[in-house]
Amino acid sequence: MSMSSPDIVGILENTKELDRLRKEQEEVLIEINKMHKKLQASPEIVEKPGDTSLSKLKILYIQAKELSENEVTVSNILLSQLDSLLPYGPTGQQRRKLEGNDQKRKRMKFDSDVIRLSPSMRNQIEAYASLKGEQVAARVTAESADKDEWFVVKVIHFDRETKEVEVLDEEPGDDEEGSGQRTYKLPMSCILPFPKRIDPLSTQEFPPGKNVLAVYPGTTALYKATVVSTPRKRKSDEYLLEFDDDEEDGALPQRTVPFHKVVALPEGHRQ
Repeated sequence: MSMSSPDIVGILENTKELDRLRKEQEEVLIEINKMHKKLQASPEIVEKPGDTSLSKLKILYIQAKELSENEVTVSNILLSQLDSLLPYGPTGQQRRKLEGNDQKRKRMKFDSDVIRLSPSMRNQIEAYASLKGEQVAARVTAESADKDEWFVVKVIHFDRETKEVEVLDEEPGDDEEGSGQRTYKLPMSCILPFPKRIDPLSTQEFPPGKNVLAVYPGTTALYKATVVSTPRKRKSDEYLLEFDDDEEDGALPQRTVPFHKVVALPEGHRQ
């Protein structure tokens, strides 16, 4: 069987996804270990009124579990892709050995579509489908662009077949051609859902010093920023942030941004 470009592209995309999932798992495990050390050092902290250590730990474990399930899903898809591309036609003893596996191999090919809709993948698809009508952060620039541009857009439609999200840029900039609203069809990897405004307690809080992507005040554009202070520390629903390249009189001004306009900085972000 000859190997076509789409086959190779599909395999490379999934190996890239596997690498991303593993890196994300490493980050979550670091956070879990930090939380464990904190609780081991002062277990009495959980008895203090308003302490959220245990709920934070639960959220981290849920994230770790989902990432692990996604890794299994992508690994299975990769195995199916590779299996379908391996050459056939062994002779003698090898053929007799493999004949017993023919049914299994056929099942694997048949199951490849089922694998794609494993519980974790299905949950992810449902999560994106449920974003219809909501505002999200979207990267509207191509992979080949010099820098990534992220904007606040509204989800119009999610195509379950192509796994593309159709979004509407309700406030295109002055430099956009024409003044009308503009739509984009983007892959799931170009969409970052915002935290739920109505549920601040279950939202993962980014610690001071962490790099994030946040909506710059008074605009619909997102830029890289560093957390100075957190909403819980400030007893409000806003982060205090320093945006990169936001220098005024030789210093970076500190700006407040609502927690529901701040998301994790995507890996490899270019600004």
